[in-house]
Amino acid sequence: MSTATATHRATPSSPVSLPKNKWARAGLAIFAVVLLLSILRTLSGANDMDSSGAISSALSLAVPIGLAALGGLWSERAGIVNIGLEGMMILGTWAAAFGTIKGGVVMGIIAGILGGMLGGALHALATVTFGVDHIVSGVAINIIGFGLAKYLAARIFPTMDGGGPTNSPPLDDPWSFSIPGISALKDIETKHWFFVSDVAGILGGLGTNLSVLTVLAIALVVGSIFVLWRTTFGLRLRSCGENPEAAETLGVNVILYKFVAVLISGGLAGLAGAFLAMVAGNGYVEGQTGGRGYIGLAAMIFGNWMPLGLAAGALLFGYTDAIQLRQGGPTLHALLLAVAVTMLLVGLWQLIRNKKMISGIVGLVIGGGLLYYYFTSDTVPSQFTSMTPYVTTLLVMAVASQRLRMPAADGQIYRKGQAH
Repeated sequence: MSTATATHRATPSSPVSLPKNKWARAGLAIFAVVLLLSILRTLSGANDMDSSGAISSALSLAVPIGLAALGGLWSERAGIVNIGLEGMMILGTWAAAFGTIKGGVVMGIIAGILGGMLGGALHALATVTFGVDHIVSGVAINIIGFGLAKYLAARIFPTMDGGGPTNSPPLDDPWSFSIPGISALKDIETKHWFFVSDVAGILGGLGTNLSVLTVLAIALVVGSIFVLWRTTFGLRLRSCGENPEAAETLGVNVILYKFVAVLISGGLAGLAGAFLAMVAGNGYVEGQTGGRGYIGLAAMIFGNWMPLGLAAGALLFGYTDAIQLRQGGPTLHALLLAVAVTMLLVGLWQLIRNKKMISGIVGLVIGGGLLYYYFTSDTVPSQFTSMTPYVTTLLVMAVASQRLRMPAADGQIYRKGQAH
């Protein structure tokens, strides 16, 4: 590939840039989702479907997944596959708990970020410096993160009052706040008016008892959009993931940018772990990440390696997880109708518009099966409710896989000077 071609692919006017109408499309999509939820709530009577409590829980569950996904985005935009997010999150949970106990909330947040960055540094050293296969290195980081956190917890926390070999003492809660006047929406929510009460419930859930880490996570998503797509630093970093040889011929220090990207990736995953220990829980508990690093990776892929897309994927998983933890069966049963109609429409789109016979038939079969189950049952059995977030992720990934475009050089081993 010529230098001119590589330069064109890396410029802000390329297809990977953020179009000006992206926010308008996002707004239209949000309106459609709220309208769909309102219709389903009215038809089914499942008023907890978009209540303020459900939305607040969904946001809390989505934040660590979104932060892990954002960490994966930074790494893979520079060309480094990072499946070690889970291990980096685990290191972040332990470090955040230890830092909070020793120095308070701010120290805990910083320690969580540094704990994740330790895993990021090891991954960068293996993949960028020594050229180890990215998947192998990521698996190793997950094992190291779990083992190191388990060892340190067993050695340190039992010596503290309230701690044990698998858990830390209770931690101080980070700062939280509610948007002034948001409580007035509660009265509108309880009226159960079509659409209006749904909007009130969603806004109430998003604006009540917000943790400072939640606000920070939202700021990091917006900040990543600006830095990666609107700055010279971001342009060079993305060029390392698209065509590192061309980037090097243009004077970009590819090795340095890849190393920095993986460090940032680890820091974001560590912050996700800090959220789990400090906000979602009341301290470090062994196994509390629960595979969220892998789900974050799936959310990043679902989002097509874009910040807004991965945020939507994280919210989807967080929402389905929150619903199954609250009322479970009845509310999930109502959501089956939405999933069934969506799969039928996707199947028709694949058959008629894209001329893809197999994926179209699969979509129609799944949609028809779900629609049949919806009309022949009253609830979702409790044995299956806990599976819902993971099944939803798989279904959405199957649909999203039709339009994915990963960075062109993602996962490739790169050696300094190989462009010459």
